Amino acid sequence: MAGKVALVTGGSRGIGAAIARRLAENGVDVAITYERAVERAAATVKGIEAAGARGMAYAAPAADAVALVDAVENTVAELGRLDILVNNAGIAPHGALEDMTLEEVDRVLAVHPRACFVLAQAAARHMEEGGRIITIGSSLAERVPYPGWTLYAMSKSALIGLTKGLARDLGPRGITANLVHPGSTDTEMNPADGPDADEERRYTALNRYCSPDDIASIVAHLAGEGGRNITGASIAVDAGATA
Repeated sequence: MAGKVALVTGGSRGIGAAIARRLAENGVDVAITYERAVERAAATVKGIEAAGARGMAYAAPAADAVALVDAVENTVAELGRLDILVNNAGIAPHGALEDMTLEEVDRVLAVHPRACFVLAQAAARHMEEGGRIITIGSSLAERVPYPGWTLYAMSKSALIGLTKGLARDLGPRGITANLVHPGSTDTEMNPADGPDADEERRYTALNRYCSPDDIASIVAHLAGEGGRNITGASIAVDAGATA
């Protein structure tokens, strides 16, 4: 993977930051996007550089399609190419079905399926054979064990169709597209010591949370030579939540 270039969206913290660091450790130059967390984005870039790779950070809210395309173009302009796209940025709206507003629906669809489509379209224009598009989904796209997550699950399940379509569209060019479904993962958004953590563990076969590094390991595998014949796949990293 040495000499390749990746763009990881939502790379200032959590799963995105772990993915950025892991790719950098494998010799990949990494650009990240962030929305507001300037200091955290800078810290991720420092981690990338500490691993011996080049790092860049671009302010690009996931709901802003123009900013996302700009991030792709800036990555190519400043780092010279684009081999790996990791669609990671996301939000986690939940609550009673009857309380969800149309504005919330539009925002979630913009941040999840629309952003991933826009980024894949922009990135594919620059990718050569061996390119990788890896999207971070959710175990809730496959199984929704408790109420309150209809909107989120709908938006994440759309990524399954996106990934399968990308695999067919880009396969003739030697570019793969895959989807990684994390389960409950220990991040600020859903800490392993949070108020709902014990309940979430009970829905897993292993009775435990995943770590961001668990997700990063799978992404790195798919991004490397080991992923060359994996495409159109949905891979669960969820401690058995969907078993």
